[in-house]
Amino acid sequence: MMIMKKAVSMLLTLVLVFALCACGGASEKNDGKTFKIGICNYVDDASLNQIVDNIKAQLKSLGDKNGVTFDILYDNCNADSNVLYQIVANFVAEDVDLMIGVATPVAMAMQAATEDNKIPVVFAAVSDPLAVQLVDTLEKPGANITGTSDYLDTNAIMNLIFAADPDAAKVGLLYDVGQDSSTSAIAAAKAYLDNKGVAYVERTGTNADEVTLAAQALVADGVDAVFTPSDNTIMKSELAIYETLANAGIPHYAGADSFALNGAFLGYGVDYANLGVETANMVSELLVDGKNPADMPVKTFDNGTATVNTEICAVLGLDFETLKTTFAPYCTKVESITTAESFGDLN
Repeated sequence: MMIMKKAVSMLLTLVLVFALCACGGASEKNDGKTFKIGICNYVDDASLNQIVDNIKAQLKSLGDKNGVTFDILYDNCNADSNVLYQIVANFVAEDVDLMIGVATPVAMAMQAATEDNKIPVVFAAVSDPLAVQLVDTLEKPGANITGTSDYLDTNAIMNLIFAADPDAAKVGLLYDVGQDSSTSAIAAAKAYLDNKGVAYVERTGTNADEVTLAAQALVADGVDAVFTPSDNTIMKSELAIYETLANAGIPHYAGADSFALNGAFLGYGVDYANLGVETANMVSELLVDGKNPADMPVKTFDNGTATVNTEICAVLGLDFETLKTTFAPYCTKVESITTAESFGDLN
């Protein structure tokens, strides 16, 4: 009987040791390990820079927590496709463990470059990953790519325009025809305005000079408001055009809080700081926890925050507190901001 008790005791001990090893296996396996990550940003603007800053900060925090190091190789292609493809090629040559593509064009370049080598790709701030065929479905992306989406609820912004000005008779649509992030949003805006019987005029630009001319043309067109999706070309040019529109009494509604930061009347959309954090969390789940990108759902967000520039409110002769009440039924919250070049300048 004593021998049997000892045998049972030894067996239980072995089972306990095995269970502990199994539970701690992932962290022990990765303890002290270095993961090389290539991050490419599409362009230097307030929204995308905020995403990158939060990805880096969260990866540092997660690395410390899990006893690993995320060695980050960072570059910015500044909207130059030739530079973009060279950056991605360099990441492949560097044999990175994972790539992060900030904005749609970068994600698409990384997808093309990893079809054979299967380096995992996590995208950030891709407005419509289905439309550009980055993923099979949002729930099961397929292949080696997943990420976070800043999908924009265009109808919600349209509702804000007419909540503030029910008599608006003509709306300007300002965007870059080459930006994939604008395609579906502009189509949705046109459908909304057609259904409402409101006229609209399109003005486009592919660089700062063209965007400036487009803004001036919208003033001459006599529009009552201007809508821009989460378009990086217009975002980069906002500081150059916001006074033109505001001084003409035209509120500019756009698809990110960074537009309002740079002088637009209102930015509506996702919290880009949180989007950056969640992107980093997905990276950690793939590299540290060993998850498969093909099975990791694309992360989407509640984009119901309206950020109003109070300085532009004053120029337009509007009252922020009144607007908060007016906009409340159409969004989850209304916040205020003042004009600055970057979010860091507000601190």
